[in-house]
Amino acid sequence: MKLDKVDRKILLELQRSGRASASHIAEETNVSVPTITERIKKLQETGVIVGFQAIIDPKALGLDVAAIITIISGSSQNYKEVTLEAEKNSEIVKCFSTTGNGSHTLIVNTKNSHTLEELLRKIQSWPGVIRTETQIILSSYKYGTKVPINKEENE
Repeated sequence: MKLDKVDRKILLELQRSGRASASHIAEETNVSVPTITERIKKLQETGVIVGFQAIIDPKALGLDVAAIITIISGSSQNYKEVTLEAEKNSEIVKCFSTTGNGSHTLIVNTKNSHTLEELLRKIQSWPGVIRTETQIILSSYKYGTKVPINKEENE
């Protein structure tokens, strides 16, 4: 889908606040409310907007340990099984297929070092997983999932 200037402004506003009303966005973009509503619906239908959600601080829920786990697999034969296993576990908040040393990289949030150890044992028992490498995240300085959006089409 080719995005015009209005679409880009809508996306910028929704990234600032996913709860922004159509009337607020219309005011910010100098476009009518029905046009904004129609554009947002089109952006959702075409997959540009894939959803809306709250960004929650894991520590506020007692999830004090965050980590990046790299999965080292023997081959790509069990690729799909690894992604399916990751999808089943609520402590795994993101799963990426990667290049480099590992086949997958996981972002996890868990209660403490004991629950992290239990999670690592589970992951290491998945089909094709030879070993894992774990980096504990000490501090986070940038939250959210904002995507860079050029204000103009030709940028």
